[in-house]
Amino acid sequence: MCLLLAAEADPELDERAMDWAQIELDRLAGMLPYGLRGGPAWASAVTELLGGRLGFHGTPADYERLSSSLLHEVLRRRRGLPILLSVVWLEVARRAGAPVYGLGLPGHFVVGFGDPEEGVVVDPFAGGASLGTGPAELASGPRTPARTLDIVLRILTNIRAWASTRPEQSGVALWALELSLLLPSHPASLRYERARLLVERGSFREGAAELDAYAEVVSAVDTDAAARIRAEAVSARALLN
Repeated sequence: MCLLLAAEADPELDERAMDWAQIELDRLAGMLPYGLRGGPAWASAVTELLGGRLGFHGTPADYERLSSSLLHEVLRRRRGLPILLSVVWLEVARRAGAPVYGLGLPGHFVVGFGDPEEGVVVDPFAGGASLGTGPAELASGPRTPARTLDIVLRILTNIRAWASTRPEQSGVALWALELSLLLPSHPASLRYERARLLVERGSFREGAAELDAYAEVVSAVDTDAAARIRAEAVSARALLN
């Protein structure tokens, strides 16, 4: 799924390039030692390979690049955002048979090995630095492994955030929104965000129709908000004249 969404951003990411990315993940998994048991052993081996020998990690500058959210580019550059580096850790470790899971933290994303309540947690953005083994080292509450679709939605959210500060990249924001809306579970507010973006991009008729449709949804819980959204739709249609 990460490769398919990356294809929206990179026209050169064709079937052959996707095959390369899959083969590269297989190759990296094949570099791990055999016979590992337990979370600590797996965490150490994967980190030594990816963060140590191969130098996968992130830097503050990576937040300024769209390529930091594209899996094939992260594999090529060995740089990326925390969640994409975590995807590399996850996919390589899973291929090798490791008990591994992704863990979403506020403003960050990391990887756990072993039992979610007691296993080792590492930070791929920091080259695999250990974050400890007990819940106290991270945050209060249970560790809940991130679901695949939650990871994809979070990646798309990062892409939208990147594009939102760059008006010339509104097309990127639009496809990221549209892919997010295809996921079976997504915030309803994304429909409103898409409608406003369509208006900003000059698609006034389509944007107005989307605003009206969203207002119908909102009216069931907040009639004042629905009225404001309908007023935005009227304003959008006025721009057609």
